[in-house]
Amino acid sequence: MTNLLEICVGDIAGLDTAVQAGADRIELCMAPDQGGLTPSPGLIEIAAGASIPVHVLIRPRAGGFVYSEAEYKTMLRDIAFCREAGIAGVAIGALDTHHELDEAGLSRLMEAAHGMDITLHRAFDLTRDPFAALERAIALGIPRILTSGQEPRASEGRALIEALAAAADGRIALMPGSGINASNAHLFLDIPGITQLHASCTIRHQGEPMKLQGFESAAPRHTDERAIRALKAAMA
Repeated sequence: MTNLLEICVGDIAGLDTAVQAGADRIELCMAPDQGGLTPSPGLIEIAAGASIPVHVLIRPRAGGFVYSEAEYKTMLRDIAFCREAGIAGVAIGALDTHHELDEAGLSRLMEAAHGMDITLHRAFDLTRDPFAALERAIALGIPRILTSGQEPRASEGRALIEALAAAADGRIALMPGSGINASNAHLFLDIPGITQLHASCTIRHQGEPMKLQGFESAAPRHTDERAIRALKAAMA
């Protein structure tokens, strides 16, 4: 099976760079410094016209993944908007108060996304029992899980990713993400069943100084074409 590279981007420039550099799929989000949030309607509509599949992160706020009814309604409307815009897929995730997958809530989100591609995002990495969560995701019919192996970096969680891939036994795809680059891609592609990787491939870029209160921040990260091309070459 051909290896597939998903690049996470948060703006138009990143989208264009990722497509030009040879990404196979896009995950579109905003506020990456907060773990990613649902992007703006305008960005979603423009991204829907990309030449490769685009998946939109459905996450209404920063913080944890236990959601209120109002927040579920927000996510359902965001999914409906993505469908109408022509987006190929969505990345979803939700937990209950016991830090297990919220099966009832995820079922609602999946019903709204019926016919679209679906990824279970890294809310999975906060579950108390990843193997139980794996089985719940399979039972729900989710085709793919993005995971760092419940560690900050996938390289640190590789052993768990390998064990999860073995337990999945082809019933669901495991897509390692967080800290993936050209130098460590082989560590994951050597795991039987792993054929998809998720990366941001960004570099720091010093932009215009912003001295107004509330606007100052660290140098923003920009999608790096060379890093994507290097990662694609390493995956070939």
